[in-house]
Amino acid sequence: MRQLVSWVTSAGVGFVRASMVVVVSMLVPAVWAGAVVLGIWWAGSPWSWIPEFVWACLGTLALSRPVCRMFRSLVAKWTGTVIPAGYRQAGPVVRMSTGYWWNGFSYTRSSRDARREQRMRIRWSDPAGWRDLRFTAIAPLTVGVIAAVPPAGVVAAVIGLSQPTLAARALGVLGLVVAVAGAPYAWRSVEPVAVRFLGASPAMALADRVDELTAQRADATVAQAAEIRRIERDLHDGAQARLVSLGLSLATAEKLMETDPDRAKALMREARTGAATSLTELRELVRGINPPVLNERGLIDAVRALALDSPLEAAVSADLRLRLDPPIESALYFGIAELLTNAVKHARATRAHITLTRDDNAIVAEVEDDGRGGATERADGGLAGLRRRLTVFDGTLEIDSPAGGPTRARMVMPCESL
Repeated sequence: MRQLVSWVTSAGVGFVRASMVVVVSMLVPAVWAGAVVLGIWWAGSPWSWIPEFVWACLGTLALSRPVCRMFRSLVAKWTGTVIPAGYRQAGPVVRMSTGYWWNGFSYTRSSRDARREQRMRIRWSDPAGWRDLRFTAIAPLTVGVIAAVPPAGVVAAVIGLSQPTLAARALGVLGLVVAVAGAPYAWRSVEPVAVRFLGASPAMALADRVDELTAQRADATVAQAAEIRRIERDLHDGAQARLVSLGLSLATAEKLMETDPDRAKALMREARTGAATSLTELRELVRGINPPVLNERGLIDAVRALALDSPLEAAVSADLRLRLDPPIESALYFGIAELLTNAVKHARATRAHITLTRDDNAIVAEVEDDGRGGATERADGGLAGLRRRLTVFDGTLEIDSPAGGPTRARMVMPCESL
């Protein structure tokens, strides 16, 4: 009895899934069928088919991505197999010193024109878009035909059993048997076909990786140039100005040494104070480039020192045996520093908790604060810059920040711990 109930349940679920596959796979053919019907209906001149053809092409372009997204969603929901979409993401639109906007392809006079051109270029040059178009042509002839067997069997059963003749009823019974027997299996062809034709080919994956690395190199170059300008500005406005003033004070003290010793001693004291201040500023500048504690004692102790210096009441939980490569430690350290700064500056938080753990071949850094939440990622904001910094190491950033808080940021960096 249980086996019968299980079989009926499997057949019912399979029939529903097969029907969903048929509907989704036949959306684009339905557009072309409608265009053909309209062409026949409005046939009056040799050129009357052009509007219907254009309409069908535009409908195919508009439906290709939603149809493929539905297929990926169904496969992931039914089988657990995740097929990455692989769509190219738009990069940041940057305003140059000339006043023009650079979108990764060309210069435009406004950010709106730059983004519009960027979207058009990405849409037409993205291999994933052409892969979607190919799949919309293949799906109806493969998974669509196979998945249509149970619904077609039910239709044949309804029509055959409603006829008075014995042959028609026999065909109806046969259709019902085919529908019931094929329902648990007819939808299963969607997984291998979707994986084969919706997944990126090795050549496409390599091309996407090259484009991704090119974008990362450009981001790293921009970030490096900005960091160099910051260092130059800090040196010029801080330590350099103080050292120039120190030199002038020493020169003046040298001239006043014989005529006004008291004034010379005062200048010497001021010079000593200026030298100490310059040394402190240089140490702060060096710490901003690469903190000494990070080199000497590793990521965990550096994060603990960062938590002690933070105005937040910050707690750190970490694996005491953890030690990583210096570039990864530096990226995670400055990422945590960025998140703590955001918690103080934007979220108005009072407490934070930092967790550093290992997960197989990855290091996971989580920062949670009790701020007001609502953190959003802007193309030119700190979170976007942090994400690009982690992407250089194939790292990821996840932000969960509902309105009212709390905010949880999770950084995952693939690595081999030492």
